[in-house]
Amino acid sequence: MWPELQNDTFLRACLRQPTTHTPLWLMRQAGRYLPEYKATRVKAGNSFMGLATNVQYATEVTLQPLDRYALDAAILFSDILTVPDAMGLGLSFGAGEGPKFARPVRDEAAVAALDCFDMAKLQYVTDAVTSIRKALNGRVPLIGFSGSPWTLACYMVEGGGSDDYRLVKTMLYGRPDLMHRILEINARAVTTYLNAQIDAGAQAVMVFDSWGGVLADGAFQRFSLDYTRRVVAGLQRQKDGKTIPVIVFTKGGGPWLEQIADCGADVVGLDWTVNLARARAQVGGRVALQGNLDPAVLFAPPEAVAREAVAVLDAFGRPQRADGGWDGHIFNLGHGISQHTPPEHVQALVEAVHRHSRTLRTPV
Repeated sequence: MWPELQNDTFLRACLRQPTTHTPLWLMRQAGRYLPEYKATRVKAGNSFMGLATNVQYATEVTLQPLDRYALDAAILFSDILTVPDAMGLGLSFGAGEGPKFARPVRDEAAVAALDCFDMAKLQYVTDAVTSIRKALNGRVPLIGFSGSPWTLACYMVEGGGSDDYRLVKTMLYGRPDLMHRILEINARAVTTYLNAQIDAGAQAVMVFDSWGGVLADGAFQRFSLDYTRRVVAGLQRQKDGKTIPVIVFTKGGGPWLEQIADCGADVVGLDWTVNLARARAQVGGRVALQGNLDPAVLFAPPEAVAREAVAVLDAFGRPQRADGGWDGHIFNLGHGISQHTPPEHVQALVEAVHRHSRTLRTPV
């Protein structure tokens, strides 16, 4: 059904197999830093959801960064909050504002109403996955994604973003039973959602635990990691005879790196606060690592961008171990790219990563 994959470097790195260079993609690589994205958004009524829910536009913006840069993977253009939106919470994006839910989840009745997740309401997402996969024509692999059960719960309870996480943490400590019910529902929905993306053509999937790092030790394991583990355990890992790698990224998850590495995922994403060499030693070849350039580096001049990219690659080191085994590394930012990033600085990053990573594979 699908064309032969021409560049499988990303998938090979996910599975800790030899690669000719370190593959590179960027979180939010299709986005507001690109003038062509802004032009497409205008066509969509200057609406984020107008882009995300339109298969043609979602396909167009997903491919835009690949037409500009030699990236090694594409990621579905969508939002992590499509799942709670499909539960009837009324997602909206105001002009210049973050996401808002019209009906936040803060009591027994609201939680009881959540068990209505209908994958049919997200047909536009799976249609976009299939459309993007076809449009890629085998150029690079396509990554699907979802928010983690905990991160979704944060938005659902808070009703949007938060500075202090007061409402969700009040529920977590005051009504842990209610919080666990939300998380159980979310875990089932996220598993269904990601499996549907795999069926539609996603060749890897990523779980974004963007708010996991706001939790205390102990609470992180019970309310975030345990439910991420359930999702990972429920995912199909083979499709059409190919392995489907799973990436888990917890922003602020450095203190629990070894536990996250044991959740069943193939790849653990790292934010920029983590020492990459130490992280590689900690996981001991159990998983590949993804990351972890500070996104703010991309505001610096191109020569500084290249220098910092080399430093990240050197921190990881030569991927081939002394015993002949291979440790996977996917180059990425430690979080999403800023809308204020100069596009030409991204070009300097891509060139530096590909160039220098090849020297780390030559004989010493």
